[in-house]
Amino acid sequence: MTGRDTNNEDQEYNKRYKEILAAAKTGAVKSAPIEERQEKKSNIKINFEEEPEIEEQPVEEGQLTIDVYQTPEEMVIKSTIAGVKSEDLDITIATDMVTIQGARKKDESVSPEDYYYQELYWGPFSRSVILPQEIDTEGAKASMKEGVLTIRLPKFERGKTKKLRINSV
Repeated sequence: MTGRDTNNEDQEYNKRYKEILAAAKTGAVKSAPIEERQEKKSNIKINFEEEPEIEEQPVEEGQLTIDVYQTPEEMVIKSTIAGVKSEDLDITIATDMVTIQGARKKDESVSPEDYYYQELYWGPFSRSVILPQEIDTEGAKASMKEGVLTIRLPKFERGKTKKLRINSV
């Protein structure tokens, strides 16, 4: 038990809420008497603790949007990466995960106060995808066409047998 009268607080809240709605309709705002506001303020306890020093945060990375789908033979990952050169992309492939990293660089310098809208992301980005099944990393291929990156990852077939030739030494 906290010692608080929550029922009374709920009633006060509902009363004040109705007053605010009525004031919004008429344009008049009714304030609580000063004594009542002072009484409520005296119940507030302020804890002044020194805030710890904030360490400098690393540059925030953007996250790519992706599509991941499969065909009978391969897993396919597609992502829109407009404005990024192929040489500025780094794709790391493991048997169960793919990571795409890069940076989108501004081609001109515009001061922040000159913007009306600024919605494009500029700077480093990355995205890791855990794949639903193992893939053959050796057969993976990536291509970029009209700002869309496509990564094709052949599925790893566990049951597939392979004959080995024995080389004589």
